[in-house]
Amino acid sequence: MTQQHPWSRYVAIGDSFTEGIGDPEPLSPGGHRGWADRVAEVLSDGTEDFAYANLAIRGRLLQQIIDEQVDAALALKPDLITVSAGGNDILRPGTDPDDISRRFETMIERLRSEGATVLMFNGPDVGMTPVLGRVRGKVAIYNENLRAIAQRHDAIVADMWAMHELADPRMWAPDRLHFSPTGHHTIARMVLDALAVENDLEPFAPEPLRPVRWRQARAEDIGWAREYLVPWVLRRVRHQSSGDDVTPKRPGF
Repeated sequence: MTQQHPWSRYVAIGDSFTEGIGDPEPLSPGGHRGWADRVAEVLSDGTEDFAYANLAIRGRLLQQIIDEQVDAALALKPDLITVSAGGNDILRPGTDPDDISRRFETMIERLRSEGATVLMFNGPDVGMTPVLGRVRGKVAIYNENLRAIAQRHDAIVADMWAMHELADPRMWAPDRLHFSPTGHHTIARMVLDALAVENDLEPFAPEPLRPVRWRQARAEDIGWAREYLVPWVLRRVRHQSSGDDVTPKRPGF
């Protein structure tokens, strides 16, 4: 059993990261578990009448999260809110991390306005990933802005950039854009640490990776591009989202 904590009404908002994409679980609402479900499971242990809602939807941009999820979250009267937003904006060519940050701050002001504890994520160091690595500089600028926003509004930062274990490929799903079950589990541990909640989740203790021959690695890259990268690019070109027609997996308590 975990130590007692002050929260009994937890709402998670955001995009695919918070929805739990990459961590399939047929018995979970929406078919995905994810770090937020894992955190809620720990927080509910020993807490009477604990309530959890997850309003996150894959593919959502920051403004969509602000427009669709913030008021809905506050209507549930939470005392804990987690928010990860802006990552999909950062990935888009030509976007300005300073502009995204300014809009993010208005969201944090609103989320903090009724006294809930707010935990916000910065972005991971994506330099080692083939697609996301191209925006590493934008992520770094965005992260520094988010740290300043958290300080101004007394929010908690879940520091993804400092998680060096995320460089391990086993932390990532086959699409190399989302986290694997191991990645979601590891992030759940980090979130609970940021909230100063003791837990029994086991740390990641990997066996050494077997070396991969160059030819095999290139074949895997080609297969990945065909299966995941090309559809992702086509959705951007067509102004489509993987979250079109998707509804929140846990819309209320």
